[in-house]
Amino acid sequence: MFENLSERLERSFKILKGEGKITEINVAETLKDVRRALLDADVNYKVAKQFTDTVKAKALGQNVLTAVKPGQLMVKIVHDELAALMGGETADLNLSQNPSIILMSGLQGSGKTTFSAKLAKMLKSKKAKRPLLVACDVYRPAAIEQLKVLGEQIEVPVYTEPDSKDAVSIAANAVKYAKDNHLDLVIVDTAGRLAIDEQMMNEIEAIKKKINPTEILFVVDAMTGQDAVNTAKEFNDRLDFNGVVLTKLDGDTRGGAALSIRTVVDKPIKFIGTGEKLEAIDYFHPARMADRILGMGDIVSLVERAQEQYDEEEAKRLQKKIAKNQFDFNDFLSQIQQIKKMGNLKDLASMIPGVGKAIKDLDIDDNAFKSIEAIIYSMTPKERSNPELLNGSRRQRIAAGSGTSIQEVNRLVKQFDQTRKMMRMVTQNKGAMMKGFRRK
Repeated sequence: MFENLSERLERSFKILKGEGKITEINVAETLKDVRRALLDADVNYKVAKQFTDTVKAKALGQNVLTAVKPGQLMVKIVHDELAALMGGETADLNLSQNPSIILMSGLQGSGKTTFSAKLAKMLKSKKAKRPLLVACDVYRPAAIEQLKVLGEQIEVPVYTEPDSKDAVSIAANAVKYAKDNHLDLVIVDTAGRLAIDEQMMNEIEAIKKKINPTEILFVVDAMTGQDAVNTAKEFNDRLDFNGVVLTKLDGDTRGGAALSIRTVVDKPIKFIGTGEKLEAIDYFHPARMADRILGMGDIVSLVERAQEQYDEEEAKRLQKKIAKNQFDFNDFLSQIQQIKKMGNLKDLASMIPGVGKAIKDLDIDDNAFKSIEAIIYSMTPKERSNPELLNGSRRQRIAAGSGTSIQEVNRLVKQFDQTRKMMRMVTQNKGAMMKGFRRK
């Protein structure tokens, strides 16, 4: 996400860094280029102009011209203003009510139904909520079925009334059902609607009035660009929503909506969707997003995702096996599956400072582990537990069984051996260091 904008901004700062002397003229020239970069990324014109005017005033006010490292100070000012532009602070949901009610709104195809399930899954695991999904899209027959399938996948009940076309009464009945069944979170998925469709807008206003939601979220496809901002304004005028959800930020999007929407509607972006998997949902952190736009990575989010998949008992068990040189293909497979749960591989790699730019043109498929898994699954349980058994004939059989070549099997076994040696060496060095500390 934001790859083109990141590249353009980097070029803009090079103008400044390449100058022997920093002057008001080349600061203005750099910011002119920054403004062009923002406009090309589909940022609202007024927002882009106001942004660069503010940066210029702050840059000259902080004596960038006489600073020891003017280029770096300029990057810091732009970073801080980008974060402020996107809201400054991370905005959370208001879940104080019992049951808390979240009403989803937005255009058709923006990803409301999938996002409803993602949010239910996230709040169930992270906040120990007992959610109920409510199917209020009575116009698209597949929407109810889609929500039911998603509900089964995340083990969350779905309230439906297949024979009713009254979305208002379905929503009201669902809230009563949640209260009767001691469910403390209700997520209402509504039909996609255009702001110009008066009848549909009246319907969602009636739902809001009837169930009095704690939160109204406006879900918007980031790929719609500047239109997303205009639509958000129209919906906000009617619903006065609490926050915005940007979906499909993993796609080929210019990202301008994220930078404009906060200023235009004065409502925070609360969540982003970063892929198709039900785990691909994140809180929107303005400062971290500014880091990523400026090519600084996002280590904090990467660590948080890793911690979500981290099992302390499993880690201790694994450490003992590594120390005894007993790390096997079952453990290797388990580690791969944990990495996959963390989300889109290219998105994860781009969180490492400097890597985002390096892999910009690479196509990192989410199925990158597919052949490795196929090879391991083609091994017998005994072979997985005892990698040293893998002689030539066994490797031939595994290649045939996994639909891969003998070269791929050999490569994996070699990489596995190297990984095992490296892990053991790290564990031994760590143990030696700890003994040294204890002696002191």
